[in-house]
Formats: sequence, C-alpha cells, structure tokens
Amino acid sequence: MSPRTRVYAVVAAAAAVAVAAIVGVTWLQARGETTSRPGAVTTPRPGIPPLFFDFGLRNDAETRALATAAKLLQEGKRARAAAVFARYPGSVQAQIGAAFAAWPKGSLDAVRHLLVLHADDPVVNLHYAIALYWSGRNADAEKQFEAVDSKFPDSPSSVDAEDILYAGRYASGLPHMIAPVAIPSGRTIGEQLAKARTPLVRGVIEWYLERRVSARRALNEAARAAPDDPMVQTLDAVAYYSKRNPTAAFSRLGPLTGRFPKAAVVRLHLAELLLWQKQVAKARVQLRAAVADEPTSVYAEQAKELLSALATNGTK
Repeated sequence: MSPRTRVYAVVAAAAAVAVAAIVGVTWLQARGETTSRPGAVTTPRPGIPPLFFDFGLRNDAETRALATAAKLLQEGKRARAAAVFARYPGSVQAQIGAAFAAWPKGSLDAVRHLLVLHADDPVVNLHYAIALYWSGRNADAEKQFEAVDSKFPDSPSSVDAEDILYAGRYASGLPHMIAPVAIPSGRTIGEQLAKARTPLVRGVIEWYLERRVSARRALNEAARAAPDDPMVQTLDAVAYYSKRNPTAAFSRLGPLTGRFPKAAVVRLHLAELLLWQKQVAKARVQLRAAVADEPTSVYAEQAKELLSALATNGTK
C-alpha cells in the first residue's frame, strides 16, 4: 500500500478490535450508590489493581522494562515485577508499580504520598483513584476518577478514567479515525508526529496518542482550511467525542449527513460513534449506507469488515 493511500486507523485498530471494544467491563456498577458515602469503605477488591502507565512519546529501555513489569504484575508475578520496578527508583510510574506490587501492604498510603509530591501528574492521579477503588472506597474513587477526567483532558489518563467511570455503558477507548492520510515514516509514533507537516496528519496522530485536546486543536485548523472536504469535516467532528459528553461529537457529525448525503466517510464514522454508544442496530444502518454510497471506497471496505465482524461476533 503506497503512503498516499495508507489508512492509519486500519493499522491502529482493526474491525475485530472495534467489536471487542463494545463488550466492555464493569467497574463502578452503581454510580452515586447510597451505600458508599464519601469516606465510607466497602469490601476491598481481591487481587492486584491494574496499572495504566503512560509513557507519552518515549520508547526507551526504561519504558519497555516498566511495560514488561506491568504485564508481569497483571499475571500475578509480584516478585519479578517488583524487582524490575526497583531498578528505576527515580521513575514515578515505577514507584506506582512498586506500590501495587506490594498490594495491599501500605499501597494506598504510598500512592497518596506520590499524589502530594506530584499533584499535577495525571498518571499519579489516576492510580490514586484506582487504589481508592481497590480499597473499597467507591465514592471517593468515583470523585477522583471524575477529577482526572476533567483536570487532565489532554491525556490518556483522562480516557482511562472515562473508561472506568462509564464501563458497561460505552465501549472502551476512543472511536477510530479512518482516513487515507499519509503518515510520515518513523521508528516510533513520536518520530512520526515530529515529521507531521499538516494539521490533519498531526490531528490524527494526536488522536491515537489519546491527546484529545491537541487532536481537536489540530483538526479544527484543518477543518477551517477545508470547509467542503467531508473527510476533514468528519474527523474534526469525531475529535469532540468523549464519554462524559458524547453529544458534542454527534451534534457536529449528524448534520454532515445532510451536507454530504453520499459521503461514506460520514456514515462510517457515525457508525463508529454509535458502536461506542453500544447502539449496534443503528450502527449497522449507517455501515450499510456507507457501503451503498461509495461501494469502492476505503470507507466501504472498512464498513464491510465491521459488518462482518459484528455478524461473526453475534453482537446484537
């Protein structure tokens, strides 16, 4: 596939992944539950709480080691994970990992101490919320997850916080952006971002880095420069999506079906948003429309893959 026709989103997220995302898991099952007042403690969760590290654009030996240690911890290999975390005492994320590896012995206090020292670190804030939740302090955890989402909207931690807050109601992660844009070559996504020369390309890459504010800013610029391009206008609309306020994206994307009635790109992305809302039947209607409107387009190709994956999965 030539760079001119490379579809970045297809590389980042296949149709099967999109279908898997709508299954989701449940964390905070009863938001605002009366049995979990602020400060109240319910039964602590069993096992080890999960880690949601964010290394940004880094891809060095340390980040790879910490990612491996996080995986070891989730496999229950506490001692091996702790040994890796101990090699990087200057890393805040390694300190979080060490606290979770020792769970529950002093772990909540350890993460609370990190929060005092690094109040503006979204990863620390997120893991304090997780530690509260695993300790059985549901109401306090919910409040902290909401703070992460609102205080750090341009971070992957905000996306993770929304996934937890709205688990079971919406699909995890962000809806995919599917566009035939040329992404610069590079060994890492950081190199690709550094080489991006247009707001459109920057916006797409930022979206896959889960930096929603940065993506929206770049795609707003691209949309102003191409007011009659349905693809650019569509991606700009999608960039407004959040689980906290999905209407912001739908209110922009919906009218595009009237402006560009035969643009498969609009229908495909509207289907993506509907899938993220777990409105599968409505999503199928839009996917079929994408195929009918531009049957030979890359958008129709992706719509067909999604329809096939939905059928195989048996998703209703």
